[in-house]
Amino acid sequence: MRIATYLYEGRRQCGVVDDTVVRCLPDGTSPLNAIDTRPVGDAVPLSDVRLLPPLQPPTVRDFVTFEEHVEGVRRSVDGAAGVPEAWYAAPTFYFTNPYAVYGPHDDIPVPPGSAVLDFELEVAAVIGREGRDLTPEQARDHILGYTILNDWSARDLQSAEMRVGLGPCKGKDTATTLGPYLVTADELEPYRDADGFLRLALTAAVNGEVVGEDLLSHMSWTFEEMVAYASRGTWVRPGDVLGSGTCGNGGCLAELWGVRGRQDPPPLKPGDTVTLTVEGIGSVSNTVVTGVDPVPLPRGRRRGRERPGRWPARAPG
Repeated sequence: MRIATYLYEGRRQCGVVDDTVVRCLPDGTSPLNAIDTRPVGDAVPLSDVRLLPPLQPPTVRDFVTFEEHVEGVRRSVDGAAGVPEAWYAAPTFYFTNPYAVYGPHDDIPVPPGSAVLDFELEVAAVIGREGRDLTPEQARDHILGYTILNDWSARDLQSAEMRVGLGPCKGKDTATTLGPYLVTADELEPYRDADGFLRLALTAAVNGEVVGEDLLSHMSWTFEEMVAYASRGTWVRPGDVLGSGTCGNGGCLAELWGVRGRQDPPPLKPGDTVTLTVEGIGSVSNTVVTGVDPVPLPRGRRRGRERPGRWPARAPG
C-alpha cells in the first residue's frame, strides 16, 4: 500500500495511491492506521492534489550507515581521511528537527546565514508499533513502512558547529523532505536480499543532471538493527522516523567535494531543483528558494570565574 497525505479542494486528506490516482480514506484516518481502513471516495488524479509530507513525525533520528558517505564527507567537512574506527561499533544517529518537515514538491528556503547548501539522499523507516529494548528480529514487526528522506544540510554552518564537539544544530535544522508516500513494508519485501538488506536503486539529480547513484543495500546496518539500537533503553513509538543516512557515490554534494578536492558540482543556490528517486518508493523534487536573513546575535561573553561564597559584600543601602 502507498499512503499519501494531501490537499484537495482545500481539505487535508489521507488516501491510498493507485498508479496515477489517489482514493480518499475516511475522515480522521492517520497514515499510521490507514492500513486497516478502506477508501471511501472517488479516485482523484494525483496531478489535481498537492502532496504533503506523508506524516508529521514526533521524532526524527537520522543515522549514518554508508561507509562511502562517511569517508567522503569527513574529508570535505572535517579535512580528515578515512572512516573512524568508532563508527563501526554501532549505528550512530542524531535527532533532527520534526518541526522542519517539508513535502515532496515544496520549495526549500536557504538556511539563514548559509552559502553552502547541500542535499542528502536517504530512505527512512517509519515506526508503526511502540517497543523498547527490541532485538532486530522483533524490530521488523515494528516497521510500518518506508519513505524518501532528503536531509538538507548547510555545510558551512555544520562545519563551524562541529568544531565545538556538539551538534550538528543549525546546519541541519531548516528542512527535511519526506515523501512522496509512505510505502508499507510488505511492498518492499520482494527487494530484500539474503543478508536482510533492501536492494533499492537510489538516484540523485540536480537540475535534471544525475550526480549520484547507489544501492540501499550498501548500508552497513539493516533498518531492523537501527530500530533495535534506537530502542535500547528507551521507546520507539508510532510515527517515529529513522533515516538511513546518506548513500554513497554522490548521495550528496559534500561527498563529491571531498573526493574531487573542490566544490564540483557547486553548492545549491535559489532556482536549483533537486530530484531524489528510490526504486519501489518514488521521487521527491524540491526547488531551492531564497531564505531569510539571520537575526543577529552577539558573540558569547567571556565571563568571570567567581564562585559562590566569594562574592564581594554588598554596599549598605
